[in-house]
Amino acid sequence: MGNRVTRDDFEWVYTEQPHTQRRKEILAKYPEIKTLMGPDPHLKWIVSGMVFVQFLACYLVKDLSWKWIFFWAYAFGGCINHSLSLAIHDISHNVAFGNKQAKWNRWFAVFANLPIGIPYSASFKKYHIDHHRYLGGDSLDVDIPTDFEGWFFCTPLRKLLWLFLQPLFYSLRPLYVNPKAITRMEIFNALIQFSIDLIIYCLWGLKPIIYLIAGTILCMGVHPISGHFIAEHYMFLKGYETYSYYGPLNWLTFNVGYHMEHHDFPSIPGCRLPMVKKIAAEYYDNLPHHQSWIRVLWDFVFDDTIGPYSRVKRLCKLAKEN
Repeated sequence: MGNRVTRDDFEWVYTEQPHTQRRKEILAKYPEIKTLMGPDPHLKWIVSGMVFVQFLACYLVKDLSWKWIFFWAYAFGGCINHSLSLAIHDISHNVAFGNKQAKWNRWFAVFANLPIGIPYSASFKKYHIDHHRYLGGDSLDVDIPTDFEGWFFCTPLRKLLWLFLQPLFYSLRPLYVNPKAITRMEIFNALIQFSIDLIIYCLWGLKPIIYLIAGTILCMGVHPISGHFIAEHYMFLKGYETYSYYGPLNWLTFNVGYHMEHHDFPSIPGCRLPMVKKIAAEYYDNLPHHQSWIRVLWDFVFDDTIGPYSRVKRLCKLAKEN
């Protein structure tokens, strides 16, 4: 338990991210993949149903004891909230209403945010663009841990603590690594979110609020679904910076496990990413991938060669904004 991770720095590379070239090759060979791009007509109804279920749960948990509040937050509500956060991820790529209805996507993401309890969607959108454009970019991609995280969380016990603290680092890291001005959409996101939180509190008391927020925090930490945070880009094999997961939890997470496919084609909604893999099978079948997010978490904690430093970093030039 006391062994230190052998890495003492990130894996610096001086090449462009692999997704750009693979996208060009696949589209040249399989132009029919372009037909998969565009909105998912079912997404808005699925998300609306999940939001309704969580509001119903707020009513149902209002009289439960605290131990059951936290149990259901971890076992049920947090799973829905984490799934909603991944729906927001999809919506940030305009797949709910399409690129021509960008504002509809932004406001729908705010709606999907409501059961999460904490304003999130507008800030996520602002930084997620950089994650795709500057994958692994030093001081640009805030998905990369800081040097302090890599240096300190280097033993199994500390890495386990780091997993529990993931919500904190994901919230605060952007403010340190790549601070950006607060947008009007973030202000609207916060005002609407806190207004709904206040209405729930006035109707049913504090317990539903704790149920929502505790579920969000707990299921972003040590939880089977949260394995995707580590599985997506942590370098389990040298030379590979993005990994897919093809297990059953994709059913609960809008196929976020198809992560190589997603970075190759971010405008294709999660529901169609398995079709990308099927059409261009020779580009994906032989790439390393994960079969279990639980195994990912286990290996991250107990494998001495893996830790927060196990990420590819590169220097990126800022793209000119249109």
